[in-house]
Amino acid sequence: MKIIPHGAALEVTGSCHEIQVETDSGLKRILLDCGLFMGHRRESALKNAEFTFEPSSIDAMILSHAHGDHVGRVPVLHKKGFKARIHCTYATKDLAEIMLQDSGFINEKDEEYFCKYLAKSMIDCEGPLYTQEDAINCMVHFKGENYDQWFDVCDGVKAKFIEAGHIIGAAMVVLEIIENGELKRLGFSGDLGRSMLPIIRDPAPMPPVETLICESTYGNRKHDGISSAKQALKDVITRTASRGGKVLIPAFSLERTQEIVYELHILWDDKDIPAIPIVIDSPLATRVTNVFMKHPECYDKDMYEKFLAKSQNPFQFSLVRYTESVDESKELNGTPGPMIIMAGSGMCEAGRIRHHLKNELEDERNTVLAVGYMAQNTLGRRLMDPEVTEVKIFDKMYQKKADTVYINAYSGHADMDDLDSFICSTKGVTTLILVHGEEDQMQPLADRVSKACEGINIIMPERDQEIEV
Repeated sequence: MKIIPHGAALEVTGSCHEIQVETDSGLKRILLDCGLFMGHRRESALKNAEFTFEPSSIDAMILSHAHGDHVGRVPVLHKKGFKARIHCTYATKDLAEIMLQDSGFINEKDEEYFCKYLAKSMIDCEGPLYTQEDAINCMVHFKGENYDQWFDVCDGVKAKFIEAGHIIGAAMVVLEIIENGELKRLGFSGDLGRSMLPIIRDPAPMPPVETLICESTYGNRKHDGISSAKQALKDVITRTASRGGKVLIPAFSLERTQEIVYELHILWDDKDIPAIPIVIDSPLATRVTNVFMKHPECYDKDMYEKFLAKSQNPFQFSLVRYTESVDESKELNGTPGPMIIMAGSGMCEAGRIRHHLKNELEDERNTVLAVGYMAQNTLGRRLMDPEVTEVKIFDKMYQKKADTVYINAYSGHADMDDLDSFICSTKGVTTLILVHGEEDQMQPLADRVSKACEGINIIMPERDQEIEV
């Protein structure tokens, strides 16, 4: 069996790992995820446009969840000849349809902007990376599966989804593979979540596997406790509101937006925040929130007790307004604070948040509040960097006069302690492949695991490196 990381190798984005298996009916090639690369715009665009393998040769895909860096290149794969089945949970299937169409829309608009103002395509080819129509067309490949039930992937390979605790519908993957008459077990963490996150269930334990492909996003960092996040959110809002400012929250439309609205709902019910408008300026977030309400099988106990048992919608209360039109979004620019505006994208690389930052970043009354991971070379990372005093938005430089705050307690990724525990508690592991992490996070994790768990072969592969197990 060979494992070949085609992305998220010594980097966080672009998750895509190929499994090659020799079965009785010949070589089978299976993809785990097929996500977008994010970072330097041109470099990422070029990497996203091409594959280092032949898409038509893939026999199946298993998708861990619907974040763009895990599912976002599926329409490109489809356009280039992929014809196989994509297995995912039912919630992931519903979310992927929305997320991919939104990504197609953004691609179309970005291409339009580049051609209009720069007189060239972003990636020097005809048309955007993919369109909304491409996103719709690729959905023919998706097949929903239940958690904790085995399903056939291809000849000699079956798989099962278990709860990842990362976002709604997210799953870890367990594979049982028959190769040359021998049973092999492989585990894939996808994005491993955390215990005690709001809304969703906690991660399940990984059953015994010989080979474990594990993310390492926060392999050398500890998160603040979940219990501290609500207080930090309250403090930022009250402090900014007292000076008449706006709190701009760049948030992923999938999961993080719903988590923050959930927390704001609880803070308002407890009268811990002032009565100021809360605007969710993201049509995508509105559609995603509707999907949340369709999948109560993914909720944790607190969600039922606090809201559903009382027939309350956790994502709607008196202060909250969801926008749809561009005109509604533009009106916010001339509306005085105090106010909370939450908009995508989470790393500030696309979406309406860039327009709000352009208009509000140079007002010292305002606060830019980050509540999620910011990859290297993204606008979000530069905004949170205290050494950076100005940033480029839409090809113009803006001074960072607004306050910038990062609450890392809301991270949906396991931190260093969670990863240590997850890896060392998984029985039978002889080969550990660390992916989805920058080297400064990955290497310390590898060092700790090698000391704590004797006999494990730890690999930190480069992109397209072939690993035989």
